[in-house]
Amino acid sequence: MRRLAVIGTGYVGLVTGSCFADIGNQVICCDIDETKIQKLTQGIIPIYEPGLQEMVIRNQQEGRLQFTTNLAEAVQFAEIIYIAVGTPMSPHGEADLSYIYAAAKSIAESMQEYKIIVIKSTVPVGTGRSVQQLISEHTTHPFDMVSNPEFLREGSAIADCMKMERAVIGATHPSAADVIEELHAPFRTLVYRTSVESAEMIKYAANAFLATKISFINEIANLCEETGANVSEVSTGIGLDSRIGSQFLQAGIGYGGSCFPKDTEALRFICSKSGVSSRLINAVIETNAKQRYVVLNKLQHVLGHLQGKTIAVLGLAFKPNTDDMRYAPSVDLIPELVQRGAAIKAYDPIAIDEARKWIPSDILYTTDLYEAVEGCDACLILTDWEQVKSMDLERLHSLMRQAVVVDGRNCFSLEEMKAHGFYYSSIGRAVVHSQLEVGIG
Repeated sequence: MRRLAVIGTGYVGLVTGSCFADIGNQVICCDIDETKIQKLTQGIIPIYEPGLQEMVIRNQQEGRLQFTTNLAEAVQFAEIIYIAVGTPMSPHGEADLSYIYAAAKSIAESMQEYKIIVIKSTVPVGTGRSVQQLISEHTTHPFDMVSNPEFLREGSAIADCMKMERAVIGATHPSAADVIEELHAPFRTLVYRTSVESAEMIKYAANAFLATKISFINEIANLCEETGANVSEVSTGIGLDSRIGSQFLQAGIGYGGSCFPKDTEALRFICSKSGVSSRLINAVIETNAKQRYVVLNKLQHVLGHLQGKTIAVLGLAFKPNTDDMRYAPSVDLIPELVQRGAAIKAYDPIAIDEARKWIPSDILYTTDLYEAVEGCDACLILTDWEQVKSMDLERLHSLMRQAVVVDGRNCFSLEEMKAHGFYYSSIGRAVVHSQLEVGIG
């Protein structure tokens, strides 16, 4: 059992602290946001992540997890201090490290003995060394630095932590790496030890590669539509190759969320700063930016124009099982639909409160899927929530003014949509023309 402090109670910090507490460690999570800490102390979670609230409350009740705004108290309590503050993207695409440096300085000023300081946040290569230098300037106490990047997926973060595939540990001293490796032992995961710099690069490289797979299959999907191929069959076929694998080959409207957009932009900035060509990364980013507008063109094609049309938008969050609206396709597409004259009825089971902060347009929000589609001229699917994938297609058809579905997530088979009489346009597959007349124009 170790004593840990986690600085920052955002997505990464809260999940990390809760999971470390759940395997038996004593954990203090610290944040400067007093309102957030008050709510967390009461078991109120500021983000939606399946299983997280139950885990937080359980570990609070069993005395392993507590929350504070007192950073000095947290630092002095802990043997190991995790920095898990945000590194948002600046207007130029680089990672904003101001929160990292502020946390590091405060940690240094609060230290009274040896500490292991672990950077969990996603940071550019070289940050660990610069933080090490900064701390050295503000304390005389010994410490070691570790880079231990996170690989959590929103919506499945608890499982990703408790059953993690690997732990990457880059330390300034082998003894510090030993401690962090021991800390991960209950997770029964593969531990890979590297330099600090390599650990920092691994995080960016991993996310950029996954983003590349997404942009690649979306370009193939667009080609499939022009040539008569079916991208679902193509992605399955190439995914059977063990050198490629099937994950992140689902065609759609591109990636979003807190990681891929920010990390690909940051990697592009690092390349530019280092004088290294980033043609592949540039192409990934540009392909993704264009892909989300494919569905607008599909709507325009079937309806003729959008002025005066009522469009049901199903799904606001960037992916299922989260309320995260960062870089969600809906944030770009709904204002564009409104600009083109459409009235919007938007459905999401979780993310509506967050969506109101991100989407300024005057639209109707609802957590009732069938209320959203009633009387609509077309239905636009942006998030593949289970509620959307399992909706009653017969009821959907009966409620809509026109049986038009544009599916940005390929939720349904072409056969079932044809059988239910829909005009169905998805990504990288043939358009299903129903036997019923669609009142376009």
